[in-house]
Amino acid sequence: MEQERTAEQSEARILVVAHRTAAAPTLIEAVRARAKEGPCRFTLLVPATAQGFDRVANPEEHGRDEAEAVLELAVPALEEAAGGAVKGKVGDGEPLAAVADEIDRDDYDEVIVSTLPTRVSRWMRIDLPRKVAALGLPVTTVSAPSRERTNPPT
Repeated sequence: MEQERTAEQSEARILVVAHRTAAAPTLIEAVRARAKEGPCRFTLLVPATAQGFDRVANPEEHGRDEAEAVLELAVPALEEAAGGAVKGKVGDGEPLAAVADEIDRDDYDEVIVSTLPTRVSRWMRIDLPRKVAALGLPVTTVSAPSRERTNPPT
């Protein structure tokens, strides 16, 4: 006999992976649209990827600091769009490893990968959405115009 799912279990668990587009209007609208489809819970995962000179100087420290600043900026906007709490997490500096680690830690039903356009996105150049899909979950890719980059406070 199949057990009834609790209200929490019946909610779709959605992992949102973003860094430079975490507070972009395109992602916020995608979260708003997905939330309207039915009950769901969102987690924003920001890989601790250092940018610019920090990638060489001290990538772990600067990557984590920047990711935390991105969360601070993006989570409130995503909560408004989702109509409820959004959990924010900092992940490994390598985006695929960050996603794989998070999927191993928690159960998710789907993934939204938010990225810059292909011509400027490292994530698109490494084909991150396809690699994430190979982990076994459906993936939606949201591509924000490069003018919608998230610039965390410095």
